[in-house]
Amino acid sequence: MLRSLWTAKTGLDAQQTSLDTISNNLANVSTTAYKRARPIFEDLLYQNLRSPGLTENSGTPNFAADDNYLPAGLQAGNGSRISATQRINSAGSLLQSQNPLDMAINGNGFFRVSTGSGVAYTRAGNFMRSQNGDIVTPSGSALLDNNGNRINIPADATDIVIGTDGTVTYYKGITTPPRTYSAGTIGIVNFVNPAGLSSVGGGLYFETPSSGSAITGTATQAGFGSISQFYTEQSNVNVAEELVSLIAAQRAYEITAKSVSASDQILQKLGQL
Repeated sequence: MLRSLWTAKTGLDAQQTSLDTISNNLANVSTTAYKRARPIFEDLLYQNLRSPGLTENSGTPNFAADDNYLPAGLQAGNGSRISATQRINSAGSLLQSQNPLDMAINGNGFFRVSTGSGVAYTRAGNFMRSQNGDIVTPSGSALLDNNGNRINIPADATDIVIGTDGTVTYYKGITTPPRTYSAGTIGIVNFVNPAGLSSVGGGLYFETPSSGSAITGTATQAGFGSISQFYTEQSNVNVAEELVSLIAAQRAYEITAKSVSASDQILQKLGQL
């Protein structure tokens, strides 16, 4: 069997995964705080028919240490594969809204939220209130303060103010001036390697050994971004760039498919001999 058939097959698999990744980026172009992913290609193991660094008389009785080394070996590649999909954590543009619970992190950091599977992390700040007054994500995960507690806003609160450092206050009553109450301080975290977080959908990420342990802090501190109220972070997907990548991946798939067709034609010719 021609090696080119199996080599081309690995190329088709790699380009198919690349198309899947690009399609997912385009599908999430309007998803709040979505971070685009890019495929990382690598070549597979090589079959050494003649190793580089040998000499012309290597292995013969006349071998001498001063013989000239061959400038190149003879290696047959076995194709390619996608070794990883790297998430690009560059910040997306900010979109202003009228919801006082919409928040965006300017700079490094993730919000901490409580889910049924434990503590998760997110950059999507399109929060709202639950029936109990807790600040939650659209899927119901509760936002946590810097002590790991839920942030609750009473039903009779009149106005909500969120500072750049994450402090949450609200007004209550009709006194002049209105009396303010504190609901806590939003805790944000950072990671040594944010690309190593595990994405589970819904804009949520979980800590992994690759990401390192969560580094807790407060907004506006060194190494952490500030929080902007009435804004949400948009997807960092560049539609034009993704469309160009899509066309390139499609052409690469077509060319690799032609390699399969060429190998098949060679086999047909051999069968006719």
